[in-house]
Amino acid sequence: MPALGAKQRPARPLAPGERPASKDWLRALEVTARLDREPERTFPLVIDELAERFDEKPALISERETLSFAALAERARRYACWAAAEGLGKRDVVALLMPNRPEYMAVWLGLTRLGVVVALVNTSLRGASLAHCLRVAAPSRIIVDATLEDALVDCGFAAGAYWTHGGRVRRIEEAVEHFHPSVVALAGAPVALDDRALLIYTSGTTGMPKAANVSHRRVLMWSLWFAGLTGASPEDRLYNCLPMHHSVGGVVATGSALVAGGSAVIAERFSATGFWSDISRFDCTMFQYIGELCRYLLAAPPHADERKHRLRIAVGNGLSGDVWTAFQARFGLPRILEFYGATEGAFSLFNVEGRPGAIGRIPAFLTHRFPVALVCHDPEAAAPARGADGFCIACERGEVGEAIGRLTGAGQGSFEGYTDAVESEKKILRDVFAPGDAWMRTGDLMRQDAQGFFHFVDRIGDTFRWKGENVATTEVTEAVASAPGVRAASVYGVTVPNTAGRAGMAALVVDDRFELGALKAHLEGRLPSYARPLFLRIAQELEATQTFKARKQRLIEEGFDPALVEDPLYVESRRGGYERLDAAAFAAIEAGDIRF
Repeated sequence: MPALGAKQRPARPLAPGERPASKDWLRALEVTARLDREPERTFPLVIDELAERFDEKPALISERETLSFAALAERARRYACWAAAEGLGKRDVVALLMPNRPEYMAVWLGLTRLGVVVALVNTSLRGASLAHCLRVAAPSRIIVDATLEDALVDCGFAAGAYWTHGGRVRRIEEAVEHFHPSVVALAGAPVALDDRALLIYTSGTTGMPKAANVSHRRVLMWSLWFAGLTGASPEDRLYNCLPMHHSVGGVVATGSALVAGGSAVIAERFSATGFWSDISRFDCTMFQYIGELCRYLLAAPPHADERKHRLRIAVGNGLSGDVWTAFQARFGLPRILEFYGATEGAFSLFNVEGRPGAIGRIPAFLTHRFPVALVCHDPEAAAPARGADGFCIACERGEVGEAIGRLTGAGQGSFEGYTDAVESEKKILRDVFAPGDAWMRTGDLMRQDAQGFFHFVDRIGDTFRWKGENVATTEVTEAVASAPGVRAASVYGVTVPNTAGRAGMAALVVDDRFELGALKAHLEGRLPSYARPLFLRIAQELEATQTFKARKQRLIEEGFDPALVEDPLYVESRRGGYERLDAAAFAAIEAGDIRF
């Protein structure tokens, strides 16, 4: 590997708008180099170091409160003292249910300092879903914000069974004030990087959420790695409006700003109307995104502050190629750093060069640290295809396959699994290219172009087969969402009586500009006939997770049955265009009188 700081020549010509990437990779390697040399230097201890260096400089900023580096460290130590007084220690679990705010980070920093595992529970969950997340975490204590207390009560928890923040009883913010924020003495073995720090839940788009194990190593690696790739510095302010109970909003965004001595501005939630005002008045230089967030901003009317900013970079994942260029041009954004990763993933990809539409590329000198492969996928079995020798078949460049990452142990290439061992084992693919090797399945279909850039195609569970062809819902969704008058779209496959495979259906939220004929013409110019949605559903809104991932299960179950769907339904006509689908047409399809 070249020496740190060595001048590198690009391995290939740069496309228009791209930038040399070697210095960013080398900077990320440099800032993460201390991890293995200091196995007991966890993120809470790094915060103490930062407090000594930056003292009263703002660390976490919000409308509600601001914590300096010194105040954040002090607040976290108070929570650690409270946990010690409660008899909590290594491997005990505390569930945290709180909206975005600086105090949120102070809580889990303090508890994890003692080796306590903090379950970051989704604040939007209610009823059975919330009860499930608490059950799989099996917490010794629950800390809940007063605004979310009713959700716990609805799950059967009585007052006194949990601690509140700002509530009527057992107010933890008052309890921690009784402790002096001195250096916290640990009982037992020191907390190490490979100890578990957090439980972060999957989004649960197709079922109940799973709780992923997140070690102290992963927390610190995420923070340092992203600080290195973005070139974060004490002059930076990063705007974060993503949920702090997720890995990106709760660790990557906040952590990468802090470890560089910068500040994180925390919004309680994303607001398309308030976004640019916040960016301007908080003087932000960076922001963290999820792809659909950018699509919403691009679709919004012009805002007086949308170019009155000092933004130098946006960091995130899921930004499609059709939005990327227009977003960057309209809002005058110098740089976008797109990445691919999962909370529990064994590898990540980074589009350091800034190639629109790509999710990342691994330079040759780092392939040993990011062992990634694409393997041919068998859609019928929903599993990787295997050859006559029993091993998986590697994809050629340009061929679509499932992305997998080789499991190599701690650090890069590790899979820390879920609280459920059975679910963990389902993610591991064995005897892939050689007897005994093990790789983690991502469940994501990708292709790699001639220059080595990876491109996301679809989720395996979302891809469906129609007319003998595999249809990627991600690509169809992008085409549909770019049609005039379409504000939001979700594409999925539905079963059709007397027909093999699944046909495409799109649920749309539209405005006054929308016309069925214009949509048909728009799609004919962008998609092959087998990929164009056969059925349409015009909805008032689309259910989504807090990271804007569409919840499709209910849409799939209701299909195009007018008896189940109150929204207007349409079906592609043999005469061209779309026609209203009523009960009589549905009955004809069921009887086989109408075939596709």
